[in-house]
Amino acid sequence: MKYLSLLVFSAGAVTLGVELSAARLLDPWFGNSQIVWAGLIGLILLYLALGSWLGGRLADRFPSLDALLILATLAALGVALIPAVSPPILRLAAQGLATFAPGLLVGTLLAVLLLFSAPVILLGAVTPWAVRLAVTDLRHTGATAGRLSAVATAGSIVGTFLPVLWLIPTFGTRWAFYLLALALLAVTAAGFTSPRTRRRGVLLPVIGLILVTALAVVTDPASVRGDIDDGLGAVVYEDETLYNYISVRQWGTEHHLKLNEGVGIHSVYHPDMLLSRGIWDYFLLAPLFRNDRPQPSLEDEVLIIGLAGGTVSELYTHVYGSLPITGVELDPTIIDVGRRYFNMNQPNLTAVAADGRRWLQQQPADRRFDFILVDAYRPPYIPFHLTTVEFFDLVRNHLAEDGVVAINVGRTDRDYALVESMTATLRQVFPSVVIVDEPGPPHELANSLVVATVQPTDVDIFARNVAALPGSLATEFRQFAAESVPRARPGQFTPQTAVFTDDHAPVEQVVHGIIWDFITAGN
Repeated sequence: MKYLSLLVFSAGAVTLGVELSAARLLDPWFGNSQIVWAGLIGLILLYLALGSWLGGRLADRFPSLDALLILATLAALGVALIPAVSPPILRLAAQGLATFAPGLLVGTLLAVLLLFSAPVILLGAVTPWAVRLAVTDLRHTGATAGRLSAVATAGSIVGTFLPVLWLIPTFGTRWAFYLLALALLAVTAAGFTSPRTRRRGVLLPVIGLILVTALAVVTDPASVRGDIDDGLGAVVYEDETLYNYISVRQWGTEHHLKLNEGVGIHSVYHPDMLLSRGIWDYFLLAPLFRNDRPQPSLEDEVLIIGLAGGTVSELYTHVYGSLPITGVELDPTIIDVGRRYFNMNQPNLTAVAADGRRWLQQQPADRRFDFILVDAYRPPYIPFHLTTVEFFDLVRNHLAEDGVVAINVGRTDRDYALVESMTATLRQVFPSVVIVDEPGPPHELANSLVVATVQPTDVDIFARNVAALPGSLATEFRQFAAESVPRARPGQFTPQTAVFTDDHAPVEQVVHGIIWDFITAGN
């Protein structure tokens, strides 16, 4: 009974460990949206249900510990195969993301999820099989089943935290699977030393231990993305952290920061950069929506939520001078990457590793910023807690009396649903909202800068401030600002437009609608 409890505990721990590691494996490619989590959890539960049914049937037919240990050994080998077999499938996922091929993307997601089916079904069969072997007195069947179920649940609790707190941060996702498999193989090998088993059966898990160790050592430890020739530049750095898969691409003299599924570029740097030729330049327009003093002074304070590699902070320093900037970035490794590859070493920049909203909540009530710039994207989503009325109430409380908040929001050339929802949400807090659209080719994904101000503003104020820009500012920036005036317009929305709150912020639903509209339009 003691060994069966150990085996059931181990199977429960490995099952949840596989589920959490699977989420991490899929995250860089498919994101961690509710749909991905629902699909993963739903299929894992389906596999466990099938395993419970199968385990009960097999236990009645083969009521021996040897047979159960063979099944557990096969389950461990199946767990080890997941990181070994998934790379070519994930390469196809990368192609689907790069080419916006929904069929390929959905197909690869289903293929990866099917990889988990065999090991999880086998793991699900362990507990009912163990119950069958543990019951020696029918009068105590309920107590025996309940005890082993409790042990399995305790193992699942351990398996929930083990990958998140230790295996993945310490060894990486790939090794998390291998170590889970090796642990289960060690437990099954110990089981074959029992007097109730045939001793020569221990050869199976021992061979499994050797094979899994060899597989872990021999297979390429680098990310599966490293050899993808997608025309986006050479990979000069990549790493997996608790929050992100990070890669830096070099394209000529430029460095591009890409995170997770790699759909968007989060930062760009080249040695002679004044403007980035991307959405980051539009954040420079935020001061021009102030009515009285559009030209920032060196006393004005800037807060950037979503610092990434520091492109926006560098642009502000180049154009407006060394005004004090605080940049908040969730992932501390990204801050290190910014300093190493993106020249994020401005003395006027204070980089903080924290969640942007939580950090702002922790600031003294009297701390004020003149400009708060929000560029915290996890393509294609904005974290919902940075889109709500409650968040913008917090932002308003930390803005100066003539302060400005600007947010980068994604869209297509014909679907502004997310822009309109952000506008409607901001109007619950601020008197004025103005949109500046980034130009782009038809039928392409694009961005808009959504600007809200504490004091009333409008497009005319913006145009007047642009026309009055002093000649001391760079000609390239003044020309860019002038070209942006025709693309500025008042923020608009309808009574049916969703207003985001902490209780109800259907950001993902709105984004899914934009993506579906984009796909069905033939893009």
